[in-house]
Amino acid sequence: MPSKNTKFYSLILILADIVVLLAAFGLAYILRVQYDPRPLLANVYAWEYFRAFLLITPIWIIVFATLGLYRASTYNRRLVEWSKVALGVFIGILLVIGWEYISDDRLFPARLAAAYALVGAFVLVVIERELLRTFRSLLFRFGYGISRVLIIGNSAATRDIAESLANTKLSGYEIVAIAGPKKAVPDGLGIHHFRSVEKALTEITHLGVTTIIQTDLYDSDDRNQQILNAAQINHIHYNFIPGEAEFYAGKNTIDVFLGYPMISVSQTPLIGWGAIVKQVFDFVVATLLVIILSPLFLLLITMQKIFNPGPAFYVSKRLSQFSKPVNLIKFRSMGAQYGKKDAEEEFKEMGRHDLAAEYRKHRKVANDPRITRFGHFLRITSLDELPQLFNVVRGDLSLVGPRPILPQEVKFNPTRAALLHSVKSGVTGLWQVSGRSNLSFEERIELELFYARNWSFWLDIKILFKTIAVVFRKQGAK
Repeated sequence: MPSKNTKFYSLILILADIVVLLAAFGLAYILRVQYDPRPLLANVYAWEYFRAFLLITPIWIIVFATLGLYRASTYNRRLVEWSKVALGVFIGILLVIGWEYISDDRLFPARLAAAYALVGAFVLVVIERELLRTFRSLLFRFGYGISRVLIIGNSAATRDIAESLANTKLSGYEIVAIAGPKKAVPDGLGIHHFRSVEKALTEITHLGVTTIIQTDLYDSDDRNQQILNAAQINHIHYNFIPGEAEFYAGKNTIDVFLGYPMISVSQTPLIGWGAIVKQVFDFVVATLLVIILSPLFLLLITMQKIFNPGPAFYVSKRLSQFSKPVNLIKFRSMGAQYGKKDAEEEFKEMGRHDLAAEYRKHRKVANDPRITRFGHFLRITSLDELPQLFNVVRGDLSLVGPRPILPQEVKFNPTRAALLHSVKSGVTGLWQVSGRSNLSFEERIELELFYARNWSFWLDIKILFKTIAVVFRKQGAK
């Protein structure tokens, strides 16, 4: 819901970033040339240096924009913003060094100047954005630049949006009224409540409303048109947010069909070039990991033969993208006699009806008696998952994605499973790194549906780094 204020703030960020980046480049030059007596690689005069980076800085701004650093969803989340600034600065320095290599034209007078520029740009951009964030919060606190909002709707989204925007100094929105049932009004918000939409529209001027957010379309076309007309007549912003998540999840495109605006809703944003880039990334990284980890594979196979006699690998039929069956490869962690039936049946045959009930609820158990001592070691270290890299190389799985489910698990929620399989299943995913291993099957599905609906390459990178962290800490979902 970009408003005039958010667009203006984004423009301020762009201008401030330009000034700060130029300052970082200048500081790097001064530190290396004037305060370091060691000889330089090239004599780059100050004016030539400044002119070069005056031309390069817009490219850095484009990199920042590509990473989403000028979107409210990024600059309103401090840690996300810092990490993207770090990535943007790193990419920018790589571009400069790459240009030097290709053109054989020295831009930095010495290699250390590039290091100074890298560190300086990150530190100064972060400080600049923190100062702007503080100043913006002060303005919001004193009532400057705030959008006064009237929310109209009857769905759960109406209350959720009101609660999310309630902290004015962070959101920049002040909820002044809600038109809808009493249940849509959050407790303790202290705002005007109208049961009648028509009554709320007559109070727009008196309440100083500058933005209308509608979360439901009414059965009456005249009523919907009345809301839109009220916004147009009073020259205020009008936003429609569908109360059903399916209408705005995934990737939406707007086109004209037979003279009418048509919204096409995809199940996931992982389509087009994004899917191609993800597939290439998966293949390259998985192939490199298989080569690098090949000595570890040989060691684990040998240890498996010694401590856990039987087949080294366990192959399980799972469902991946578009519910396509794939043979999931793992190091065998259970006794050789197990794993041939559904776990619930095997627990019942063992006389462990308590474990069967636990598995029926969570699709896993905390203390599985079928797992051997060496298998327990493989699981707590996540080494049993390594052979899935071969699945990634073959194209069965992705490095990051929803957990590949068993065929019999589809029956628990066929609609959700179909949406889950709009993307390729992964070796690791959002559920595995969430740090919560006591979720029910339905809760895990909801968490992974969020990934399918909100995929981005940046989200994949974050999950991969988190996976490394939870593996070393022996935390996360097991």
